[in-house]
Amino acid sequence: MRVVMFGYQTWGHRTLQALLESEHDVVLVVTHPKSEHAYEKIWSDSVADLAEEHGVPVLIRNRPDDEELFARLKEADPDIIVANNWRTWIPPRIFGLPRRGTLNVHDSLLPKYAGFSPIIWAMINGEPEVGVTAHMMDDELDAGDIVRQEAVPVGPTDTATDLFHKTVDLIAPVTIGALDLIASGQTEFTKQDRSQASFFHKRAEEDIRIDWTWPAEDLERLVRAQSAPYPSAFAFHKGKRLEVVSAVVSEGRYGGTPGRIFYREGEGVVIVAGADARTGRNHGLAITRVRTEDGRELPATEYFTSMGGYLTSRP
Repeated sequence: MRVVMFGYQTWGHRTLQALLESEHDVVLVVTHPKSEHAYEKIWSDSVADLAEEHGVPVLIRNRPDDEELFARLKEADPDIIVANNWRTWIPPRIFGLPRRGTLNVHDSLLPKYAGFSPIIWAMINGEPEVGVTAHMMDDELDAGDIVRQEAVPVGPTDTATDLFHKTVDLIAPVTIGALDLIASGQTEFTKQDRSQASFFHKRAEEDIRIDWTWPAEDLERLVRAQSAPYPSAFAFHKGKRLEVVSAVVSEGRYGGTPGRIFYREGEGVVIVAGADARTGRNHGLAITRVRTEDGRELPATEYFTSMGGYLTSRP
């Protein structure tokens, strides 16, 4: 098939690479300009550079809503558009232009975790698996019929970075597998159960601020979800920002006021956390590594030279 690709960052780059290595013909690529947004500087492999290396024409757009773009798309005469990590709304006259519609590739197990940062949100929420979905685009965001979907389990020590690598490796088989079904003439695919749908927003500074009233199990997942190269979860100690680089749920149970710097346990320093309403247990978060305001990273047992005092959510 003749394919136009809409995509950005490493997700778009992997999609384009898969298309270039397939039997399909990539006739045009549309991508976003480079961004200084913290999360868009992560996993920032250039779709434009890859397309140019292979002689594929490239258009740079924030939004696909101008007449020049529409004219170029009509000239490209695509059988299908393939989109992955396109960050703005694609209007119906664009996604409905190709003979076989538009295939969107999304890094979640739709209908859950439509929208942004699905892997991080899924990890914070304790989901047992994550994955990649290829679905036909329609008027509602991430709501079209599912053509192909694959999942990977979330391990007990996996970070968001681990899950990124696991899911990005699914892009090629999911995308090309879906295109093969479409090219074969199949037009009936799996309807999404919209009663199971959930939609999440972009991550921001407020989303990585530690709230010590959360149960330790939830805080531990937050720390793993904010693994490098993502910005680390943070709190404040004596008015200065302190990033929590790694942590585990304490073995012992520790009561008291959430945020209290309480006890050395193993390789970590236990901070009192909120009680888990599901189990009634009150474990702490045993912080093992921290990063200070001046960028020093060190073991928590070296940073906390004495017990007592509090970590707070704000200065």
